[in-house]
Amino acid sequence: MSDTALPPLVEPAAELTKEEVARYSRHLIIPDVGVVGQKRLKNAKVLVIGAGGLGSPALLYLAAAGVGTLGIIDFDVVDESNLQRQVIHGQSDVGKLKAASAQESIAEINPLVKVHLHTERLESANALEIFRQYDLILDGTDNFATRYLVNDAAVLLGKPYVWGSIFRFEGQVSVFWEDAPNGKGLNYRDLYPEPPPPGMVPSCAEGGVLGVLCASIGSIMVTEAIKLITGIGEPLLGRLISYDALEMKYREVKIRKDPETPKITELIDYEAFCGVVSEEAASAASGSTITPAELKAKFDSGEDFALIDVREPHEYEIVNIKGATLIPKDRILSGEALAELPQDKPIVLHCKSGARSAEALAALHAAGFKDATHLGGGVLAWARQIDPSLPTY
Repeated sequence: MSDTALPPLVEPAAELTKEEVARYSRHLIIPDVGVVGQKRLKNAKVLVIGAGGLGSPALLYLAAAGVGTLGIIDFDVVDESNLQRQVIHGQSDVGKLKAASAQESIAEINPLVKVHLHTERLESANALEIFRQYDLILDGTDNFATRYLVNDAAVLLGKPYVWGSIFRFEGQVSVFWEDAPNGKGLNYRDLYPEPPPPGMVPSCAEGGVLGVLCASIGSIMVTEAIKLITGIGEPLLGRLISYDALEMKYREVKIRKDPETPKITELIDYEAFCGVVSEEAASAASGSTITPAELKAKFDSGEDFALIDVREPHEYEIVNIKGATLIPKDRILSGEALAELPQDKPIVLHCKSGARSAEALAALHAAGFKDATHLGGGVLAWARQIDPSLPTY
């Protein structure tokens, strides 16, 4: 075993059946995996958080590899916009619980795998109870609140976890394990001690993601899981791999234990810790948010007002509300676009779902546009409630 290898995470199962030997034969003839490695995979219990972009390839390949027990945490349902990257789901699964749809696909690939579904939202109240049942966790979530929750729960239980994230053409993967042997332990807070300011990092829903990037990053995550379970190779503990699909380059960054990282002793309120929107935005939105029905009433009554779309130009091309003027949020936050806004009529802001327009609204209120409002739920709510002919994204 090399200096950087870790001992196997899982004890081997007692035996492989004739059927399993046939199924996993291409693993068995790799000396590093072999029968013992495959028995460890059979005995392993792996929890995948999210059956979405990263969870889809991860679950398919964990099942194909012969991981004996898979847990899936996901409370969401399949939407048509998921199918561009969430390949565990198909057209006939639209509207179905993602966890249930994933379970059906897994059964098609490998009926020998046991699957446990957790269709509740992962929260501080249930994380420890769920995580306790598994040897290893794969975190494919797309928001900071859940990432910190996963990290802290894994630390409290001494569990290793594989972390991945994706955005547009770039992805990152690492392994975190506070209780790793030989003093190699570290956790996500050693890399990111604090979450970024609200609104600073766009989500995949706001910024997009190239569908196939999920396969690239998801497959690295599964490779790391197999290495940890079987004790082969050099895991990404203490290393962050960053992948740029456009340049086709992998870069490696070393992560070291930060002595300043506070000891994790309990689970906290992660939504509050990460501040999904800034306090200024939340304060501006309270009392200055209108509904799609109220916006329609303004149009219907012929009221003279300015509707400002604060999304990006490529989003405006996909769908827009008739009569809206495009002024991207960053031009409002920098103050550059304030001179373009009318002083003599009410202003209504909107974005995709309400978060960015709330940030822009706070800037307008601070700049003296006290009666400005924003559309709760954004253009998605408008399309859903008022004009279903509009496309959503």
